[in-house]
Amino acid sequence: MIVNVLRFSFREGTTPEQEAEVLAAMRRTATLEWVSFSTVGRDLGIPDEGFTHAYVVGIADLDALERYMHDPVHLAGDDTILPHLGRFGAVRFSDDGDPEVGAKVLALHLAKVAKYPEWGRQLDSIPA
Repeated sequence: MIVNVLRFSFREGTTPEQEAEVLAAMRRTATLEWVSFSTVGRDLGIPDEGFTHAYVVGIADLDALERYMHDPVHLAGDDTILPHLGRFGAVRFSDDGDPEVGAKVLALHLAKVAKYPEWGRQLDSIPA
């Protein structure tokens, strides 16, 4: 299982309607067939860290992760989501015994950036 935890806050000036649209896009992405479990909601962590919301998905394996990353619903959701994120942090972990699983996940990410360079630029524009 590969688990992706995304903590985020919205950009200043994002309206409540836009926030609702972003959260709805995340929930659509979280229901893809490649996702084993998910949740989207308020971040209950330390307020001084600046994160207000979180998105969590569990994905069975690398093949499912690749399908999830390139699913048209996910790609369309990113176009809705990324422009409104003011801060973003990610934690990824896995119970996969392969010591190279982290490098393989990174390789999938880099391949997506190469295929969709605008997506990569949108990610890079979000403060960590």
